Amino acid sequence: MSDTYLELANSALGKKLFSAMGLPEPVVLVREDSQQAHNLSGQVLIGASLGALFADKVGSFLEGTSMQISDPLVKEKRHLIYDASGIATAEQSAELYNFFQQQVKSLPACGRVIVIGLKPSAAAKPEQGAVQRGLHGFIKSLAKEIGRNGSTANLLLVDKGGDAAIEAPIRFLLSAGSAFMNAQILTASTPVAPMAGDWQHPLQGKTLVVTGAARGIGLAIAEVLARDGATVIGVDVPQAEEELKAAMTRLGGLPLPLDITSAGAATILRDFCSAQTSSLHGIIHNAGVTRDKMLSRMTDHQWNMLMQVNLGSVQRINAALLETELLDNGGKIVGVASISGIAGNAGQTNYAFSKSAVIGMVETSAESCAARGITINAVAPGFIETQMTAAIPFFTRQMGRRLSSLGQGGLPIDVAEVIGFFVSPQAAGINGNVVRVCGQSILGA
Repeated sequence: MSDTYLELANSALGKKLFSAMGLPEPVVLVREDSQQAHNLSGQVLIGASLGALFADKVGSFLEGTSMQISDPLVKEKRHLIYDASGIATAEQSAELYNFFQQQVKSLPACGRVIVIGLKPSAAAKPEQGAVQRGLHGFIKSLAKEIGRNGSTANLLLVDKGGDAAIEAPIRFLLSAGSAFMNAQILTASTPVAPMAGDWQHPLQGKTLVVTGAARGIGLAIAEVLARDGATVIGVDVPQAEEELKAAMTRLGGLPLPLDITSAGAATILRDFCSAQTSSLHGIIHNAGVTRDKMLSRMTDHQWNMLMQVNLGSVQRINAALLETELLDNGGKIVGVASISGIAGNAGQTNYAFSKSAVIGMVETSAESCAARGITINAVAPGFIETQMTAAIPFFTRQMGRRLSSLGQGGLPIDVAEVIGFFVSPQAAGINGNVVRVCGQSILGA
């Protein structure tokens, strides 16, 4: 669905009018070119605090890309990476201030800011851990300052052993795929499986399952995975069989019409996957429904039916897959949560419960999955332009779009790109993360 306000704000006449009236002027975001995805370009300036641990490594692997590492003395438009891992005292925080105070004005439209720090529990001393925790507040505030330019700021925390896993998240955060991911915190941990892969086609030869794949976000996920080389097993309800088959035929995937809440559905799905491959690379639990109603008027059917689709089926499918070794040694599990599960929303007690439980699934399963070489992560979309949001009343829809640092709603591909990153082999050190894809929505921020 088109955003008329965004289109007007970026027209020649609209720019003059909006500027004169003092109206917000959101920037059209630069997203991945489907024909040349994952290409990195532009100038990048790398800064570092005294005693920083990762800056040299970042510079080394970026030299192998098409990005150009910038000279700090040359004034030019450039992305900014700052390694703050050496900051251990309040006084040293001035190093962070000095770098960004001088350089933030050089950000291009749709620029990228990445700050690298230590997970507080990985710091050498409690005092340093406390100071490193300050990076959370810094990145969220900076993201709000630069969002009007279409730029984003995100934080990469490095846990013990996570230094081997920083290349994939740095590459993703610099890429056009992270366009609607703003003010988020990723944690890199010890890789749980080999990270070898082709940066341009990371999923070549891999098979992945996407539930709810016939339309909307699920279809966008399937398209991104197929673009990156995967064979997609698309699952959707039998009522959507024609749409599902058409989509999978176009993408070279395999359709599986299936009601995932039906008796034995988890076993049917597992057996179908086993018949296609001896090593399933991943499953994306995208299927979901809403049944909004104020709690006092909500029926038990509206509660129970939603819970079986959004949560019960996910748990049963995971259990069935984990009874086998299909996902072991490099497999990926991704849940699709929602900012409603983080911030709550009036009339969505059922939906918020289910999506918060998906986040709980990630938090409680990360350690046991890692022991088997599996990563589990989740995305929490905000306002995304879909058929569902198109049905929202006009003024409510406009509010949903504008209440983010980037001043607009996201697209299904924005969610899909983050999931594509999560399931790439190179992201084997990204485990137990929950990322909001919301443009830094004010809700729950």
